[in-house]
Amino acid sequence: MIRSFRRYHRQIGIVLCLPLFLTVLSGMGYTIADELLHQDKLGEFFLRLHTLEILHLGEIYPLLNGLGSIGLLITGLSMTSLFRKRGDTKTLDGS
Repeated sequence: MIRSFRRYHRQIGIVLCLPLFLTVLSGMGYTIADELLHQDKLGEFFLRLHTLEILHLGEIYPLLNGLGSIGLLITGLSMTSLFRKRGDTKTLDGS
């Protein structure tokens, strides 16, 4: 079971690497541009990039990003020992 979660976690991570990186960088860029530098136009650009409204994906992109993040969270938590019974002495590789 852990191996399948590792495989799913790896696949989801590879697919979401670039979108999550873009989301984090554009969110930080928006905060810096709008709050610290008071550049409204640049802040608006970063906000449109943050939701991919630039490519007209503003409705679906945040939803897909959120669902992918939840998938990473579930598969990542399932690989930890948080949900194992106390008497379970199986190693992480399933042996």
